[in-house]
Parts: sequence; C-alpha cells; structure tokens
Amino acid sequence: MPFREGPLGDLKVPLTWTAAVALVVAAVIAVAFLLADRRETLQEQAYGVTRQTVDTVAKPVSGAIAAPGRWTGLGVDYVRSYFFTASENRRLKVEMAEMRQWRDRALALQDQNERFRSLLGLRTDPPIPMTAARVVSDSRGPFANTRLADAGSERGVEVGNPVLNERGLVGRVVGVSKGASRLLLLTDIASRTPVMIDRTNARAILTGDGGPNPKLEYLRGVDPIQQGDRVVTSGDGGVVPRGLPVGAAVKGLDGRWRVVLFADQSSIDYVRILLFKDFAQLANQKELQTHSLPPVTTEDPQASILSTPVAPAAAPPAQAPAAPATTAPKPAAAAPSTTGKPAQASSTPPAAAKPAPAPAKPAAAKPAATTEPPR
Repeated sequence: MPFREGPLGDLKVPLTWTAAVALVVAAVIAVAFLLADRRETLQEQAYGVTRQTVDTVAKPVSGAIAAPGRWTGLGVDYVRSYFFTASENRRLKVEMAEMRQWRDRALALQDQNERFRSLLGLRTDPPIPMTAARVVSDSRGPFANTRLADAGSERGVEVGNPVLNERGLVGRVVGVSKGASRLLLLTDIASRTPVMIDRTNARAILTGDGGPNPKLEYLRGVDPIQQGDRVVTSGDGGVVPRGLPVGAAVKGLDGRWRVVLFADQSSIDYVRILLFKDFAQLANQKELQTHSLPPVTTEDPQASILSTPVAPAAAPPAQAPAAPATTAPKPAAAAPSTTGKPAQASSTPPAAAKPAPAPAKPAAAKPAATTEPPR
C-alpha cells in the first residue's frame, strides 16, 4: 500500500517545526562533541563524567567499526605472503650472504683488536722500552728461518734485540737497516738462546734445528725437567732479559727434550721488538754516578784516628825500635877497641847505620893511638 494511502498519508508537518527539530538535534550533537573534545580546564567532576561517558560509548563502537578493516589487512598480508614466499625467500638469502660477509669481517677485526691489546699489554720486569713492527716477508728454507719487519734503525732497533709476539719469544734481530730489520726465529739452525726451566731453575740452551720444535741441550741436574714444564729465558750472558715466555717442554720421538713454542700458537705478523742492549741499561747510570756516600764514611780519616782510643796504645810499639838503637852503639864501640878502625861501622846493616853518628863521639879513643909511638 502506498504511503499516501495509509492513515498517516494526509498528515502534514509544518516546515518550521521540521527545521526547528533538526536544529535542536544538530545543537545537541554539537554540544556533545564539544564536551567530548574540550581542551580548556573545567571542573573535574563535570568534565570527568562527560568524558567518561563518551569514551565508554565510543570504545566498543570504534572497535567494532575498525575490526573489519583490521581483519581485512591481516588477510591481505597473509595472502600476499603466501603468494610471494619464493621472492621473499630469495631476498632473505641475499641478505644472509651479505650478513655473513659482515660477520666474518667483524670477527677478523675483533681478533685483530684482541691481538693488538695483547701486544700493547706486554710488560717486562723491570720495564724495557719496546717498539711495534709488522712482518712484511717470510724467508723459509731447509735451514734458514727468518722474517723481515718494517721497523729499523730510525726506531732505535739494534742487532741482538729480542722479538716477541702476544704469546711469547719469537727470536732476535740479526740485521738492521733504515726502515727494516731481519728477525732470526728460534727455529733457525743458527739460533742459540739461554733458557731455564721455570719449575727447577735448571739452565739449558735452546738450539734450533730447522724443525718446528727446537731442542734443549746441556741440561744439568737430577731430574731437571718434566713433561709440560714451562720454559722461560734465563738472562744468562745478557743476551735477552730474564723471564720471557718461550714454550712448554715435551719429549720428542728421538728421546730428546724439545720445546713447543708459545709464539707458534698464533701467526707471526705483528711483533714487538725490545730495545734491550744489556743489563746496564736497566739502571739509571747518572744516579749511580752522582750518588753520594753515606755521611758516616765521609769523615776525615785523620780526625777519626785521633778520636779513637786506640792511638795511645800505638805509642809503645814506636818505642820498641828505640831500645835496640841504644844497644846498637855497643858493638860499634867494641869494634874500635879491638881494631882501632872505625871503618867497620860501615859494615853494619842499613838499619843500624842510622845510630852510627851518635857513637861517633867515642873518637876520644884516638889518644890511645897517640900512645902507639912510645912503643
């Protein structure tokens, strides 16, 4: 049935009332929105109740309205990931390859930084100046085993300076030029290094034979070494400082004691050269030369002798030789009485010759010679 044929078909509403009702509804809605989004400060109770009411009503409504859109987005993402799995897999493989390269580089840099820290942390007791160097070439052969480092005489490197890496002793410098130095490793056949067993202080000579493990020679003592003993430099002869780590003792297949070098546990590419000449440089020579003696030993020796009570006791020994001086003239007087020749006084020893002038007075015996003519 058409609307106009119904009971309300002839109902007529004035246009003014319709506009008024619409205006009132619009005003109520506007006031509600204004109260829901107010920024100015009002009384807490009135503002709180209005805002709570609006939020309570808007929460489920906005959630229900937004739910279809959210579900639609999730569905689209799921379908997209399902259909584009192959391309995503290829992209992830490319990223993984790049990440592996960065990971390897980071590990290499980490290892290098740790080695640098170990090198910079090397300390000797007493402290010895050092200089860092990088090995630039390797010379190997059936007998020779040397390296070339990029530090030379401009850094104070001299022949004989010990060389270490972060693990232990590598060798020593055998040649120096400007900007380069040649290192003789412990495994070289010409290498001879005085060492000692850290546990027993037994001395030995570490001798290279071209192999990876140099041998220990001239061991002395009863049971001076055991398997796994730590070997360090002894400092004998002033070639290298004492206490530098060398390696661990092992027994070779030939029955001879050998050393597994600590330095071979890592690559020998970064080293530190000890600027060590001899043990005299470990002491301050200027202070040793300018140091004054204690005040007790700087007193005047004559004053100390006079102040000691021993000086009066030394007087009697001085009188002792005076007694024989008085008795010495007696034999001199006896000589002229028998021979009348005073020349015999010269035959006395030089010690008795000094008192001879005193008994010369008895020359009065010469009148006896005047009595000779009456004979």
